[in-house]
Amino acid sequence: MDLMKLSFMLNGEATEIMVDPSDMLVDILRERLLLTGTKKGCGKGECGACTVIMDGAAVNSCMIPAMKAMGTTVQTIEGIGSPNQLHPLQESFMDEGAIQCGFCTPGMIMSAKALLDSTPHPDGAQIKEAIAGNICRCTGYVKIEKAILSASEKLKG
Repeated sequence: MDLMKLSFMLNGEATEIMVDPSDMLVDILRERLLLTGTKKGCGKGECGACTVIMDGAAVNSCMIPAMKAMGTTVQTIEGIGSPNQLHPLQESFMDEGAIQCGFCTPGMIMSAKALLDSTPHPDGAQIKEAIAGNICRCTGYVKIEKAILSASEKLKG
């Protein structure tokens, strides 16, 4: 197939890349743009490991044909915080012990960030709903939910 130019905002930067129309966004992010924080789990939109924020909404990038990102704004885990200045969600996940193996963490944080961006002070039910599409096999979710609530408090200040 012929390659097509994909133009979008990625982590605050204008990005253009030639893609095959059959490529999925997760593959472009990981393999072509080397943003490996977005994990490739099930490839069926069921585990949430590949969650990114597209135009303000948490989406499973394994289910998004890359060309659907044309003209959108995409944020990955690499686009929040930095090694010297962590995002409050990243801090809270560490402080609350919400990270174990770490595979689900980037997707979980991106789902939580989309929630906090739209609902700065969520209740427990809203937190559970926001991360319902993210599977964690290690933590049991209690520490994750506590970390998200803690981050919302940090963001208040």
